[in-house]
Amino acid sequence: MPYTVTPTHLPEVLILQPRVFGDARGFFYESFNARDFAKVTGLDVEFVQDNHSKSSQGVLRGLHYQIQHAQGKLVRVTQGEVFDVAVDLRKNSTRFGQWVGCKLSEENASQLWVPPGFAHGFMVLSESAEFLYKTTDYWYPEFERSLLWSDPALGIDWPLPSGFKEPVLAAKDAAASPLSKAETF
Repeated sequence: MPYTVTPTHLPEVLILQPRVFGDARGFFYESFNARDFAKVTGLDVEFVQDNHSKSSQGVLRGLHYQIQHAQGKLVRVTQGEVFDVAVDLRKNSTRFGQWVGCKLSEENASQLWVPPGFAHGFMVLSESAEFLYKTTDYWYPEFERSLLWSDPALGIDWPLPSGFKEPVLAAKDAAASPLSKAETF
């Protein structure tokens, strides 16, 4: 089995650790295998889009979601390190408004499954980071929303890199909605 799966305190959000084969030459691992993903997670999902971003230290992207055409995301880091966060935005969930965070890096090769109905974001901890993710639906800019990263109602403990008093944000993320005013599922 190429993955070890670790549930988080939000049981729908999963940490996947691929089996990495390494020696003096370098390493090899399967970053995705549909059959094995379904077997170890119990999920039958189809990924339709792959995204790749590169960001500098201190950049915070998110917390993003699509109110229609909700996306499930399988995320990983191929260069650098990030603190990755998922927030439950399902109104009928007993965990509505709760978040989970973990470090993803090129060293740990961990991946995070963020299901539809959750907001997602990450902060770059290293000098830069390359972030790759698969989505279960396409990007529709008219349905994209941002949840305020610093909302006290969420209480996310973002680990700001040394020398940063605030993260570097896109205008849409700086103007994001707090949970009390956010469109939810």
